[in-house]
Amino acid sequence: MRSTIDIDEKLLQEAQKITGAKTKKELIGLSLRELIRKKRREHLISLFGSSVLDIDLEDVEKLRKDEF
Repeated sequence: MRSTIDIDEKLLQEAQKITGAKTKKELIGLSLRELIRKKRREHLISLFGSSVLDIDLEDVEKLRKDEF
């Protein structure tokens, strides 16, 4: 999908430098995936609190699938 947006050039350059992304498209994709990952983690923490979770990998995968 094509979109036209204004992005702060300094912010874009810094993000590309830090991530090593070669293109703006790669950087945006990486950024969106990271944001989604962060929000999913925050959601899990809100469900279970900050204590150690007593769940295994299968439970985590099920929770990930149930979110979308």
